[in-house]
Order: sequence, then structure tokens, then C-alpha cells
Amino acid sequence: MAFAMHNHALALFSTLVLVMISFEIACGSHHHHHHHLKSLHFSLYQHETINKTGYIIVNGIKGGAGVTQTTTPFGTFFVFQDILTATANRSSKVVGSSEGTSITSSFDGLQSISIAKLTLRLKHHKGSVQVVGGTNNIKPSDYPVVGGTGDFLFVQGYVTSSPVDLKGITVTYKVEFHLYWPPYASQAF
Repeated sequence: MAFAMHNHALALFSTLVLVMISFEIACGSHHHHHHHLKSLHFSLYQHETINKTGYIIVNGIKGGAGVTQTTTPFGTFFVFQDILTATANRSSKVVGSSEGTSITSSFDGLQSISIAKLTLRLKHHKGSVQVVGGTNNIKPSDYPVVGGTGDFLFVQGYVTSSPVDLKGITVTYKVEFHLYWPPYASQAF
């Protein structure tokens, strides 16, 4: 009986060692692919004009922050469809659009939860990148990429939005793209 249990334990141990070796080989080859990720890094500029390209759909609670170029009351539901240009100048070449929604999530009116679809018409890439995340209206905000279409199918990475000009009727944000394609998506690039 003891001998049979010893053989069973030895067989189980041998199987475990083989599984661990197989796992190490699989992980080793997986890391090899990371050195061949295709990537794309560039910046565009988003221009938003209250009551022209961005609208408050539901007013937030009274008593907190008011409506300004950088704040909306807590709970405010805001939608936008803004142009994306090649430079910070609003009259520069339009290369895409940013459409989405945000809900003010802080009582000071400076932060919100945002969802956006960034449609791009670049020289060598056309399609859209979808992002979601927290926005700080007066500081840079990073958004993880959660999907893409067209040339951006299977894309991963993040987008950073930073205020450039918050004065006047139209506010401008610099939108920096840090995009990566996994090895299995090479045909999509």
C-alpha cells in the first residue's frame, strides 16, 4: 500500500514538473513577442465650444460648483462632438472628431467620468479609438484604450488629454495617443 502511494505521488510530482516546464516555455515565447509590438505615437488637438459642440443634457445639483469653462455642478450629464485638428490652431486641418459623454463626479465640478470615441482620418490610418476613464478638467488625464475599429482594430494603449487653452468660448486640449498592437493583430496595421 505504501509503495503504491509512493508511486502515485512520484507520478503526480513528475506531471507537475512537466506542467511547470511547459508553462515556462510558453511564457518565454510570449515575452519574445512583446519586442515586436507595433506602435504609433502622435498628438492632435480637441476644440470644444459650450452650446455649439458640447451641451449640458442634465443639470447637476444646485449649491456646488457652477457652470464655467472648467466646471459643471456635481451630477451634470454632458455630451460633446468636437473636432480634432493637427495643431492647436482651431483653423488648422481637421483630422478627426471626438464624440462622447461625461458625468461630473466631484463636488468641486472639476472631475468627471468620461467615455469617448475618437474617429481619426490620418494620412495612413483611418478608424476609431474608444477610451473611458476619469477626467480632471484642469490637469492632464490618462484614458485607457478599450477598443478600436478600422486600422485601429485590436489596438491597446492609452490617450492623454491635457488642457492647452481654457479661456474664451472654445477650450482646447492636447490629445496624445500612445497606441500598441498585439502580435496577433499585425494584419490590422
